[in-house]
Amino acid sequence: TDPSDYSAILKEMEGSGGTLSRETRFRLARKAFATTARYDLLISHYLENAATKKEESIHFPEIYTPVFEKVQHLRYGENPHQRGAFYRELGYNGAAISRARVLQGKEMSYNNYLDANSALELVREYDEPSTVIIKHNNPCGVASADDLKDSYCMARDTDPVSAFGGVIAFNTLVDEYTAEEVLKMFVEVIVAPEYTEEALKLFQKKGNVRLLEVGPLDAIPEGYMDFKRVVGGVLLQDMDQGINGDLNNLKVVSSRQPTEEEIESMRFSWRVCKHVRSNAIVFGRGKQTIGIGAGQMSRVDSVKLAISKARTDVKGCVMASDAFFPFRDAIDEAAGVGITAIIQPGGSIKDHDVIKAIDEYKMAMVFTGVRHFRH
Repeated sequence: TDPSDYSAILKEMEGSGGTLSRETRFRLARKAFATTARYDLLISHYLENAATKKEESIHFPEIYTPVFEKVQHLRYGENPHQRGAFYRELGYNGAAISRARVLQGKEMSYNNYLDANSALELVREYDEPSTVIIKHNNPCGVASADDLKDSYCMARDTDPVSAFGGVIAFNTLVDEYTAEEVLKMFVEVIVAPEYTEEALKLFQKKGNVRLLEVGPLDAIPEGYMDFKRVVGGVLLQDMDQGINGDLNNLKVVSSRQPTEEEIESMRFSWRVCKHVRSNAIVFGRGKQTIGIGAGQMSRVDSVKLAISKARTDVKGCVMASDAFFPFRDAIDEAAGVGITAIIQPGGSIKDHDVIKAIDEYKMAMVFTGVRHFRH
């Protein structure tokens, strides 16, 4: 099955009277069956994808057999005592970290791949020139602007301490002005659809910076599956897509109507919130994150964390929450620092109490009707 084996096989046969050892035959048998199994799996996947996705039995097959090919052996996994490798899904040809061209820099690590993927998946949520900075798989700064350099500066200024040594993703062509600004700070990985020649020359001055080019950011196919490993099994689900549907059906539940500026800020922050580890809280102003509270076990603590992470006065900001508020305590905290409007899914049995608190503070609140937990 592999022409690279020919010379070694011939050499062994010449030295053993035309026979092969048991060990060699076993190794070759493994390769042969792996090749035929892969071929059959590719046919199975093609037929499955050609079938209608309306039937749940087809969408979630009785036997789930994804096919991946090895791209890179990693120095180690998430930690130095863990072994690791990176595999690419066969059949997926869209813009993705798995198919990125590595233009320069040190070898990608396990954690680099995770963070780069998170950054790319968030930045593709926006149409305007946008920047996402990721640290430990959580956004620490996101911004959109008419100019890419401005969006980078705004994202970095959300939390410059956390941004140091982070992973940056852009959703459009990176020019030399943006590159010049990025190189003022230590960066692990940069991801973008493409770079100008002038930008590439600047990045070459910092040869250790990993530079990834992914091409045009096309949409992930509808119905694309997401899975997570548990010991002895796999959890399979639809990828969390379609956030535009949330934002096109906002329901105002407060007595005060949100202003146009608040609605714009809430739309921006809601997209960020979807990509923050739960419990997730995002403070935003315009098209810039101001404070991000990620991964806390109680929602009110995520609000407190977002307050503590903000470098500027949050008065006049909006707040996005990935899930409903079980109590009014988070509203009290937000009102205390000057948050004026909130976007959240709604659906709590305490929604009435939360809305009452909103009205007491003369804040505005909208429900999206869709939760975006991220674990």
